[in-house]
Amino acid sequence: MSPPERLYDLLTGGSEINIVCHNNPDPDCLASALALGRIAAAAGIDERHILYSGDISHQQNRAFVNLLDIDLKAFDADAIVDRAPGSLLAFVDHSIPGDNNDVPEGTHVDVVVDHHPAEGVEATFVDRREEIGATATIMTQYLRALDTEVDSVLATALSIAIRSETLAYLRGTTRAEYDAAGFLHDTVDQETLRRLVAPSVTGETLDTIATAIANRTVAHAVLVSHVGRTGERDALPQAADYLATLEGVETAIVFGIVHDAVHLSARSPDPRVHAGEVLRAAFDDVGSAGGHHDVAGGQIPLGIFADAADDDERLFGLVDDLVAARLFDALGIGDE
Repeated sequence: MSPPERLYDLLTGGSEINIVCHNNPDPDCLASALALGRIAAAAGIDERHILYSGDISHQQNRAFVNLLDIDLKAFDADAIVDRAPGSLLAFVDHSIPGDNNDVPEGTHVDVVVDHHPAEGVEATFVDRREEIGATATIMTQYLRALDTEVDSVLATALSIAIRSETLAYLRGTTRAEYDAAGFLHDTVDQETLRRLVAPSVTGETLDTIATAIANRTVAHAVLVSHVGRTGERDALPQAADYLATLEGVETAIVFGIVHDAVHLSARSPDPRVHAGEVLRAAFDDVGSAGGHHDVAGGQIPLGIFADAADDDERLFGLVDDLVAARLFDALGIGDE
């Protein structure tokens, strides 16, 4: 059987499906979860839940959920671990329990559909294609192959997800993304699409981006910047996207303290630099990090800075020194 047929066959044996998004889900994850839920409904599963942990803080992500009226539920680890027979667990846009999700390590996963690099992925059904630009592209292929009904909400969600994940078809785009967009085009709600492409921006997001601009350090076409403490986690990738366009910069990495962790976001159109490998080499021993060649992210728990936890000025200094030093070392320009 083809992968779509194997997935459908697995779903027909289930009575419930819990589709777990990665922490702080983006449009690619949310749209893919919505698509998998529609396929599960067609396979006869009446109980379908889309679960998430963390925050939906990016203005586009909030607008995405609100305008498309996506039904999300808070993640409950006990409900996942103690689920009844016939209850399926699915990951979309991520693949490993405990890695960018709150599912306990070692939990059996039934379905994984993803396009991110990963090692040791184990599930009953796995379709992980790093060469594809978006998980939403894979899910669109499944909908098409299984002749599943695609209404305007689902078509709009998948279209904006593909557009967002590929930076308007400028990053990691393959022929498959254009084929998926063409298939969805006639069903998309164009007015909703326009509203989602350019949502309003909060003042704190602008302040965070301004701080990143002011605190930048550049060496050998690599820009590193910190924003201190911020409540706008998703302002970090927005700042990295913007700073990567600075003349003479080929790699931009922005980091800041969000709640109880240091978050990092990297962008690298430079073919000589693999952003995911750089972050993994720099921080894998103290946190979690990784991603694609040109886009990556990571988190470092603040526990390693426990001695400075009550003194923000000292904490910022330690974080700045450690993170910047490890980044430049991983990039081979530590002496700078």
